[in-house]
Amino acid sequence: MKRRGLVGIVILLVLLLSACAAGANPQVDLAPADGEVAGFWTGLWHGIILPITFIVSLFSDNVNVYEVFNSGGWYNFGFVLGAGTLLGGSGSGARRRRR
Repeated sequence: MKRRGLVGIVILLVLLLSACAAGANPQVDLAPADGEVAGFWTGLWHGIILPITFIVSLFSDNVNVYEVFNSGGWYNFGFVLGAGTLLGGSGSGARRRRR
């Protein structure tokens, strides 16, 4: 009986994680109109405004949370840094409590 439960949990985890896999991007062949790609500072800004952008993107097809045409690692770093800073990734919850 324990084995069946473990197999069920593993299957559930695999299905949940496979839902997070990136799919094909139909716009990858299109170039940005001005020829510039988003860099670190744009990624930082997009990370900071992530909560608002996410809510707007639910109701509009013209708003995206993540810039497709980016410089790669630097944009990603800025995006994660901005989102982490705003969404509480400062580590203040890791402080020990005094008794």
